[in-house]
Amino acid sequence: MEIDDYGSDVFVIVPARDGENVGEKIEELENFGVSYVVVCGEKVDHPNVVYRSKCGKWDAINYASSFIPRKARVVALNDVDTKICNFDKAFEYIDEEVGLVYCRVQVSKGPQLKFYKILDPIRQRLHIAASGELMLLKKEVFEHVLPVPPCMAEDSYILFKALESGVKAHFCRKTYVTTERTVDAAQEAKYKKRTTLGIYQALDHTKPPLQIRIFYKTLPLFAPLLRLAGEDGEAWVNGINRAFAEHMTNKNPTKF
Repeated sequence: MEIDDYGSDVFVIVPARDGENVGEKIEELENFGVSYVVVCGEKVDHPNVVYRSKCGKWDAINYASSFIPRKARVVALNDVDTKICNFDKAFEYIDEEVGLVYCRVQVSKGPQLKFYKILDPIRQRLHIAASGELMLLKKEVFEHVLPVPPCMAEDSYILFKALESGVKAHFCRKTYVTTERTVDAAQEAKYKKRTTLGIYQALDHTKPPLQIRIFYKTLPLFAPLLRLAGEDGEAWVNGINRAFAEHMTNKNPTKF
């Protein structure tokens, strides 16, 4: 399928903590010719922007679901601080078998450059984590995974819930988003803790394929191998260990 085959049948949900980047995202989506809603934690005067007090992306997604047009066939989730490249390519993978597509993330600097070089080859074989920066779902798949529970990794929850239901997913490398992430090891350790803790939260609410569950049960055992990546690897190990410890002690924040 091509994006033109869907046209206005595509509906994009954009969670936004505040008004920063909202104007640029609106311009981008309107250039694509798709319908959209921005759920923003700050009041912005635009007909496609709705205000919702800050509570996390999971809440914004749930709230936005009431705005989806009946004719929509594909629901996309897109972070406000990204730029989409080759959007049309992602639609080539939505078919009778594939109900969920998540796309590659490209950063220009920082520890995430190394991290995605490790993560992406794994995700081509095993869907261990989604990239909520840009995800596409058939409307019926999106409706099935709702409501998203309080969770810091709402994207991986959606992926795992879909996989649990037998939905086939695809990791798309042709379509990607550009964004900025952490710039040093200290920031990376905090980011890795938050994202890993969010995935453990997602696993509390889902039952994806056994290989994925085994991966996360054993993650603290083989995570030390990441130290081979130097200072960045040390940050990943610290973040993973702290996330696992907090999850085991039931310290699971959902706001971020």
